[in-house]
Amino acid sequence: MQINRYEQFNEACYQTQLANGLTVTLLPKAGFHKTYATFTTNYGSIDNTFVPAGETDLKRFPDGIAHFLEHKMFEKADHDAFQTFGAYGASANAFTSFTKTSYLFSATQHLRENLETLLDFVQDPYFTSQTVEKEKGIIGQEIEMYDDDPSWRLYFGMIGNLYPNHPLQYDIAGTTDSIAKITADDLYAAYRTFYHPQNMTLFVVGNLDPTEVLGWIEQNQAAKTFADFQPIERKIPATAADGHDIIPYRAIEMPVSRAKSIVGVKGLTPIENGQPALKYRAAVNVLLEMLFGDTSKDYLRLYDQGIIDDTFGYDFELQSGFNFVTFSGETDDPAKFDAAVIDVLENWQAALADQGDLLALVKKEMIGRVVFMANSLEAIANRYDQRLFGSATLFDESAVIEQLTLADINAVAAQLLTSKAISEYQIRPQAKR
Repeated sequence: MQINRYEQFNEACYQTQLANGLTVTLLPKAGFHKTYATFTTNYGSIDNTFVPAGETDLKRFPDGIAHFLEHKMFEKADHDAFQTFGAYGASANAFTSFTKTSYLFSATQHLRENLETLLDFVQDPYFTSQTVEKEKGIIGQEIEMYDDDPSWRLYFGMIGNLYPNHPLQYDIAGTTDSIAKITADDLYAAYRTFYHPQNMTLFVVGNLDPTEVLGWIEQNQAAKTFADFQPIERKIPATAADGHDIIPYRAIEMPVSRAKSIVGVKGLTPIENGQPALKYRAAVNVLLEMLFGDTSKDYLRLYDQGIIDDTFGYDFELQSGFNFVTFSGETDDPAKFDAAVIDVLENWQAALADQGDLLALVKKEMIGRVVFMANSLEAIANRYDQRLFGSATLFDESAVIEQLTLADINAVAAQLLTSKAISEYQIRPQAKR
């Protein structure tokens, strides 16, 4: 095992790749009673066009299939994986994002049994036409619920503006029409393609002995047979480097009492995976805090003017192959809200000029957040993304933040905050009839 030591945190991270290709990362945490594990495949909602394992031609699969597959993995011929976890005192769950699907559990006892349950149920697919049809009704209700959620519609409305020709624009769960097309054969094809150990990572953090736990994992995996890994060929549409494909403005009406507005900024420059991605994420987060943190000059000004209120917030999304920033809130005047946010974005140079003291303060705050998260097993595991950040963990972040300079922040602002990359989306109250 490779051992990465983090002296500042008094932590050590153990990493290895098994003979079958599975990447295993183990992080013992002294003094913790709980253990948290995630089993992740590099397969998300945007991966809807790919060459299925054993085939040679690209195939377009229904939107929402990665999420649908995640739901179906827990159900087996004679039991449900949730029941097995429950019998061993564990709490289990799963989630699908744009680029990955993760299965997880937390437990204070029976670590070996729960780890084996996690590995076994994810590596043993079971789908039938009958169970697939049953699941369509369940997921269909989930989709309809989100369709009625203004905040969800606002967020995906903006993504549709920024990425109108990209599968990002589609809801992670798909639509009721798209999931109606999913078959058991589709699920098996997706599973065989993306659920190979070579395309997966196992992260375990908490009360554990790394040598002992690795022995359990190796024994479990050695008892299984896997087909040879076929390198995955995905088709992800390219987006315009100059941003000309961005939809600058859209608005819809919904039964809301107050308008909602969102301003989005699309990252037009590709970000290299590994350490560059880690630095870019840290720099953008510092930049956003300097511009729109609740103690920043422009935030206080806009708040005092009543243009933004406590509903205002921003979010930065960085995943392999894309990144974007959103600024949203409720407002009585969406046009005024958008104009004010865009004005700050387009005049970032004035806001950052001679702000070395502010940078130092923001860096301290962000390092403090990292230290705080370092005591959360869930945060440690869920921040890990081998595909995007390589072997880096949460404990690498503080050093990256500490090394940021005002020149770094200016450089990332010049790269990201360009007028051609900005879009607006609004949800307005339905007109009274």
